[in-house]
Amino acid sequence: MERQGRQPETLMEAIRYFQDPVVCLDFMVSLRWPDGVVTCPTCGSKNVGFLATRRMFQCREKHPRRQFSVKVGTIFEDSPIGLDKWFATIWLIANAKNGISSMEVARSIGVTQKTAWFMLHRIRLAMQTGTFEKLSGEVEADETFIGGKARNKHANKKPKGTGMVGKTAVMGLLERHTGTVRYSMVPDTRTGSLDSRVRQHVEPGSNVYTDALASYRKLDDEYVHQVIDHAEKYVDGRIHTNGLENFWSCSSGPSTAPTSRSSPSTCSATWTSRPSGTTPGAPRTGRGSGPSVLPWSASGSPTNT
Repeated sequence: MERQGRQPETLMEAIRYFQDPVVCLDFMVSLRWPDGVVTCPTCGSKNVGFLATRRMFQCREKHPRRQFSVKVGTIFEDSPIGLDKWFATIWLIANAKNGISSMEVARSIGVTQKTAWFMLHRIRLAMQTGTFEKLSGEVEADETFIGGKARNKHANKKPKGTGMVGKTAVMGLLERHTGTVRYSMVPDTRTGSLDSRVRQHVEPGSNVYTDALASYRKLDDEYVHQVIDHAEKYVDGRIHTNGLENFWSCSSGPSTAPTSRSSPSTCSATWTSRPSGTTPGAPRTGRGSGPSVLPWSASGSPTNT
């Protein structure tokens, strides 16, 4: 099986491109086994044949589960849903700035809401990344609070206090040259919480840009730490956090609704900027200094359905 030469660049092209089950199969094979050598997921043997009538593979070694499909070991496993619908849904999620609900997916690809909900959760889980690679180059660090305004909540649910009481703190890091954003919940915005996450995810020696929050003041020992004081200005040449500010405004920023679009259970993921005309699974490249097209996150999608 050979990978197709030209890949689709628009949603309409993707739908037409992946409507052929053989094309979907070839595309999955090219992603799972880039060198073209299919290996058995059970024993790892390369002595594998292809059953064309069933579009499945069969390992020639003697062991249980000799036959396997291209879905085995992926989020598509144990699912009767065709790869054409899976790929279209991945495309929709990857190009939705503010997330996408299960109802919208159901209407778009012609499945039930329960099926769409199942697909969204699997795709979001797959989009999470626990990589050992650290962010490098120019990195922005910022924090925000998510949660609806207290005045829009019922009296018995209003938190006691003012300001950010009752909201959840979220800390994010943006790698400018790739558009990758890593964000997660933090217990608070003190030095112990923010400083440790920067050191955990950013390569020493990188340029780190933050606002004037005192919690970042100890970063100077390992990083080229530059600060922008928002009380004076928002941009000073390359020194700014506007990339992350844009990310917060499109995803997990505070909303005027009683409950925010994001919830604590959805705030831990990695998103990467990706041009809207690329194929799901294709190499991802950044755009400028900020994530103009947000997701390839999983549970971090801003739409909580």
